[in-house]
Amino acid sequence: MNLINYLAWQRKDILLNMILPNQLTVLRIILTPVFYLLFRTGEPLFVQISMGVYIVAAFTDWYDGWLARKFNYITEWGKFLDPLADKILNSAAFFAFVYLDILPLWMVVIIVIRDFFITGLRAVADYQNISFVTRKSAKWKTFMQMVFINYLLFVYTFSITSSIYVGNESIFKLLMDENLIYYTMSFVTILTFYTGIEYICKNIVLIKKMFNYET
Repeated sequence: MNLINYLAWQRKDILLNMILPNQLTVLRIILTPVFYLLFRTGEPLFVQISMGVYIVAAFTDWYDGWLARKFNYITEWGKFLDPLADKILNSAAFFAFVYLDILPLWMVVIIVIRDFFITGLRAVADYQNISFVTRKSAKWKTFMQMVFINYLLFVYTFSITSSIYVGNESIFKLLMDENLIYYTMSFVTILTFYTGIEYICKNIVLIKKMFNYET
C-alpha cells in the first residue's frame, strides 16, 4: 500500500511539473540552440528565421509567466527552470553577437558569469526555503539586457536584408556605430556586475546561513 501511495505521489508530481508553463519553459530552452546556430551563420535568410525563433522563445517567457500567475501554476521545478531558461536564451544571444564580432567577449563573460552565479544562488536558496531580497536594480538590469539584445537583433537582421538596407545605409551606419554599441554594452555590463555585487551584499547574512556558516 505504501508503494502504491508513493507511485501515485510520484505520478502526481510529474504531472504537476509538466503543466503548460513548464512545457513552454522547456520549449524556450530547446529553441535557444536553434536560434543560436541559425543566427551565427550570418546568412540573411537564416538570420531572419533566427529572429523569428527568438521572438517565439521570448514570447514563451512572457506567456508562461502570465499563465503561472493567472492560474497559480507555480511549481518548484518551474521556479528553478524559468529563470535558468531566460539566462540560457540571453547568453546565447550575447555569444552570437560575440561570434559576429559585434560585442566584446570579456563583457559578455562578465554578464554570463554574474547571471548564472546569482541564478544558482537563488536555486539553492529556494531549495532551502530561504527567501532572498531582490532589488529593483536587478529588474532594471534584466530590462536593459532585453532591450539591448532586441535592439541589436533587429538592427543587425535588417542591416543584412538588402530590401531594407539599400537606400537606408546612413541610418544603419548610425544604428550600428561601433562606439554606440561599445558604450551601451559597457553600461549594461557595469549595471549587471553592480547588481550582482549588490545582490550578494544585501543577502550576505542569508547566504552565510544557507551554507551553514556562522553569521
